[in-house]
Amino acid sequence: MSNLNKILLNKTNCKSIWFMRQAGRYLPEFKKIRSKNQDFIKLCLNSELSSEITLQPIKRFDLDSAIIFSDILMVPYALGQDVRFTKGFGPKLGDFNLNEFLKIEENDFSNKLSPIYKAIDITRKKLTKSKSLISFIGAPWTLIFYMLNLKKSQGELNLLKLHDKKLLNQIIEILINFLCIHIKNQINAGADVIQVFDSWAGLIPKENLSEYCFMPNEKILNFCRKQKIPTICFPKGIKEKYEDFNKIVKPDGINIDPEIDPVWAREKLKNVVIQGGLNPNILLKADEDIIRGATKYIQTFKGIPYVFNLGHGLLPETDPDKVSRLIKFYRKFNG
Repeated sequence: MSNLNKILLNKTNCKSIWFMRQAGRYLPEFKKIRSKNQDFIKLCLNSELSSEITLQPIKRFDLDSAIIFSDILMVPYALGQDVRFTKGFGPKLGDFNLNEFLKIEENDFSNKLSPIYKAIDITRKKLTKSKSLISFIGAPWTLIFYMLNLKKSQGELNLLKLHDKKLLNQIIEILINFLCIHIKNQINAGADVIQVFDSWAGLIPKENLSEYCFMPNEKILNFCRKQKIPTICFPKGIKEKYEDFNKIVKPDGINIDPEIDPVWAREKLKNVVIQGGLNPNILLKADEDIIRGATKYIQTFKGIPYVFNLGHGLLPETDPDKVSRLIKFYRKFNG
């Protein structure tokens, strides 16, 4: 069993380090592949290349876990929605068609994503048993944010689209079903851990947090518990509501974002493995700033189960050498 699995399943204080978005856009070896593969969806569905990209940071840094190279928006893609990635603008989804969405068969969904499962199988066979292979999903709310184009402006929601609660709840329930299928397929293919990204949870109005964040995540984790699948949740941006999320959803691990005070997290987040927190922007600064920031998290969580990670994904402009120095510092600090 890998260190990450031991920590999550047994709440053991093993040493473990990995980074969100460790496979991808900041690595020169990834950029070389990406330059020859302009269609991001096709790249995610290229099993051999996806596996190669997943393993690049393992080969370079010898991190404790690999996270499969894919994207949370592969689920809307498999549910029939047009998904495109434009350089400099990020993802753009076509108009949501409820009638088409309701017609999707489970087998068709799984078949469209089968190259991802093949990539997981290839990767698991190339990893040593000591390293975890993490797969992931986007939580229903975060997927809906993209599927219904809820973004009004930076940090603002188009609240008019939230008024049809019957429609939203219908979409959420269907998404939960397909996300659980996707989880099971990834685990059957060889993944060890599932991380649930609720990247836009911080934009949910407080009065809707339970129905759009807590409840959907809880239903997915109940499924994972029955299947004995270790889980990490990342309800980014919900601030002090992290405490309620943890009590209600009960994940094995919870990733904190940079807005969360690590001392507060240690005091308030109980019976869970805490992961991450370090602001990825710090890796753009001088080495002494990086070391100071990392030390704060390592010392705060000393003596309790903690997985060293970031409060969000590695930034494209990150220097891989700084990542390497941070990893070496972490391992030296922890003996």
